[in-house]
Amino acid sequence: MDNDVSAGSTGSTTVIAGRLALGVTLLAFGLGYTDLIDGVTAADAVSIAHYVGGVALFVAGLLALRDRDSATGTAYTVLGAFWFTWAVSSGAQVSDNAAGLFLLLFALVALSLTLAGGEPLAQGAHGLFFVSLVLLAVARFADSDSLTKAGGWFAVAAGAVAWYAATAALAHWPTAFSRRAARPGVTATG
Repeated sequence: MDNDVSAGSTGSTTVIAGRLALGVTLLAFGLGYTDLIDGVTAADAVSIAHYVGGVALFVAGLLALRDRDSATGTAYTVLGAFWFTWAVSSGAQVSDNAAGLFLLLFALVALSLTLAGGEPLAQGAHGLFFVSLVLLAVARFADSDSLTKAGGWFAVAAGAVAWYAATAALAHWPTAFSRRAARPGVTATG
């Protein structure tokens, strides 16, 4: 196999399970804000966010930390804490400004995870989640439905990237491609 094409690392089961948990949670969360499916709102994602995004992702983070994978462990435990907190506080009566501040603070966490480096797909998912949280925070501050939908779509994109990263690792699909332009007649094998 050419060194310029990666067929996806097998990765640890903890990393893959965490990516799946993050992907499913982001997809449910984001789709709830997009109004794409009639009658489905972000409130419908609370159970998924609580158990899959909160508890399962947090446990995956602890297991990654036990395996001395500090980057993944930190990302999963912090994101698990976000989802758990979001889920348990979803019914609470808070001001739009307080909700916006909560989203903005975790947007900074997502930005830190993006800038920390690591695998490009993980960085992409964190970066898209950062944009989603910023848009959703501003939407809460400004009471803007259009920004809420845009934030939802960025969350959907982040979820799709996280899901693809997990599936690619399991199925040995490509996760990175060469940066050099291919000449006519050049294939992945040479």
